[in-house]
This record gives sequence, C-alpha cells and structure tokens, in this order.
Amino acid sequence: MDKDCEKLGVEEQLEMVAKTFVEHYYRLFDTARLALPSLYHQTSILSFEGQKVHGVEEIGRKLAQLPFDQCRHFVSTVDCQPSPFAGGILCLCLEVTREE
Repeated sequence: MDKDCEKLGVEEQLEMVAKTFVEHYYRLFDTARLALPSLYHQTSILSFEGQKVHGVEEIGRKLAQLPFDQCRHFVSTVDCQPSPFAGGILCLCLEVTREE
C-alpha cells in the first residue's frame, strides 16, 4: 500500500480511490470508450439523460451509441460512502457537452 494512503483513514482512502477512479473513467471515455464496460458489473446501472441501462452488455451498447465522438465533461461533485457490501458507493454529478 502507498505510504501516503497508509496515513489516511478509511473515508479519506475511499475518497482518494473514488477521485482516481473518476479520472481513469473519463480518460478512457475520451480515448477508448469501448473499453469502459470492463469497469462495470452485471448488477451495474448507468443513468444517462434520464435513461437507465442495466448490466455490462447494455451499458456497453449505450456507450457505443452515444451521439457524439468528442465531448467535454465537467465533474461537479464526487461523493462516496463506505459500504460493507461493496467497499464503497460512488455517486458523481457531471455535465457533458458535445464538442462541435
């Protein structure tokens, strides 16, 4: 384990992992979107513009069918909570705008 991470409490570690995950996710979103389904589980849900898709396959199809290749994304909040069942629960709010 990283020495800096060892000094942090559980909530701080979870927050650091969540922020790192979000950075990784959107780096893939921008450069290799078809690799994103590997970050989901069969029980995962993706919400996009009011539509919910469930599971790895449906999420992969939705991400592949987005009506834009390039976009800008502004993550306004990254909130995470410890969970005894999943390690942590991550919720983020962002704005995605299509680049013309």
